[in-house]
Amino acid sequence: MAPSRPLPAPLPPVRTPQRLAACLVGLAVAAGAGGPAVAAPPSAAQLQALESALNSSSDTALAGLLQAGPGLDPAQLENRRRLLRQQFPDARWQLSSGTQLRDGQPTVTLRVEGTRRQGGTTYRLEAEQLLALQSDGTRINGQTVLREKSLLRTGEKPLPVSLLIPDAVLTGQRYDVDVIFDEPLDGALAAGGITAITPQQQAAMASPSLELGALGGGGLFKIVQAPLSPGSQTWAVLLVHPDGIVSATKRVRVVADRKSLEP
Repeated sequence: MAPSRPLPAPLPPVRTPQRLAACLVGLAVAAGAGGPAVAAPPSAAQLQALESALNSSSDTALAGLLQAGPGLDPAQLENRRRLLRQQFPDARWQLSSGTQLRDGQPTVTLRVEGTRRQGGTTYRLEAEQLLALQSDGTRINGQTVLREKSLLRTGEKPLPVSLLIPDAVLTGQRYDVDVIFDEPLDGALAAGGITAITPQQQAAMASPSLELGALGGGGLFKIVQAPLSPGSQTWAVLLVHPDGIVSATKRVRVVADRKSLEP
């Protein structure tokens, strides 16, 4: 048997990986005040303007493009975008057309990537959301988050992992939350932990408390239960490996009927 490799040094006490990955990096923010949004998708020109604004160096680039409405608080979004750019100065957003919903409504895939250096360590962020956006013809004024996940990795060669977490589950359903190393451990010692992120932690971008334990297999495996009421659950995962650290978040929609499992 190959000798076990030691785990890396403890995580830094400030801005730990799980805090960085817990930052929502797209349009998913708490619902703001305002009247009901007109249920029409934004135009291609609006989406192009939104992508340009997200990648702008201006702190007020989004002001003329967004209006508070269901699922959308422009001020909170701008604050989260500003914080993310402070942590990942080279962060880049990309918008593209997603799959249509069952009712024919178009969706938008939002991706963001970025890197940062801290204490000799490089952090690489990849995040993705699938959104259904609404517009009044002039400004985007509502959104529904259909899928959301983020990955933050360190190491010279980012560790490949698979998030085996469903996009949607039924109320009260027990389901698996698994994060698996795609390559064999080959005798390496690894540790991991998982916890749910509360809406309050999401709004404050607070770092969840994660208790790490030794991993006996090739990843982290947990059975959890969905709430009894529709809504969502967001999970934060941290894996520590001799070759690097992986932090991930995944949002799970909680629905009341099977038809809603596939939007």
